[in-house]
Amino acid sequence: MDLRVMDFDSPLFSTLQHMLDAVEDSDKSLNAPTRTYVRDAKAMAATPADVKEYPNAYAFIIDMPGLKSGDIKVQVEDDNVLMISGERKREEEKEGAKYVRMERRVGKFMRKFVLPENANTDKISAVCQDGVLTVTVEKLPPPEPKKPKTVEVKIA
Repeated sequence: MDLRVMDFDSPLFSTLQHMLDAVEDSDKSLNAPTRTYVRDAKAMAATPADVKEYPNAYAFIIDMPGLKSGDIKVQVEDDNVLMISGERKREEEKEGAKYVRMERRVGKFMRKFVLPENANTDKISAVCQDGVLTVTVEKLPPPEPKKPKTVEVKIA
């Protein structure tokens, strides 16, 4: 068949074009981030944190103005990932009042931190005072130095 005489409106050309479009669409969907990933990325970007290292512990400090302890969740995933999450809810509007400007963030927030090997995940405490959450993760004691092993030399 001579392709030069084929019309662009022909059924064969149309079918080929649809097949190529389907391949391109499937490539885009495989490489595109999921909605969950995008939501989590936004929640993490909206939650700045300070991390301090002390001789015996690590401290994670996050501003949480106006939140109650029930709105904040602190947990450890996969034995070494500290996750701090929660939700800041919008105030109920009173009758007759309307927002002129709304700048404070509302919605879910989350931060994940990979803990170092010397973090003791069994000794974690969290305190929220004056709108500042401080999560303290104690360090494991340093390992005991190994004593040299003495081997008796036998004479044969």
